[in-house]
Amino acid sequence: MKNKFLVLSLSLLLLSGAALADDDCDDPVANWQPRENLREKLEAEGWTVRRIKVDDGCYEVKGRDSNGVKAEAEFAPASLKMMKWEREEDDDKDERDYRDKTRMPDNGIVKGRPSVTVE
Repeated sequence: MKNKFLVLSLSLLLLSGAALADDDCDDPVANWQPRENLREKLEAEGWTVRRIKVDDGCYEVKGRDSNGVKAEAEFAPASLKMMKWEREEDDDKDERDYRDKTRMPDNGIVKGRPSVTVE
């Protein structure tokens, strides 16, 4: 009996924590402002907007903020209030460097451009 009470209490505690951790936007769709309003607002604040999409009931914006930092932010669609902001890491920086044909990878093995002589 004691174990059942403990398991039930622990289960309820975990479920209530998951409900509190929900940070999705819950604005009624009828109250949403158009994405273009958010784009205009952000560009007036100095953002460079790459993409705006709907994710979990929020507007998710990817681009560069007014400081030039590559960022991803979530906005409430009715009030256009920022709910979350996070810096996007540039994971593909090394790949982009290797795609540049004029630049050789600087890994200590190759110094400069190799030369080939055909005889």
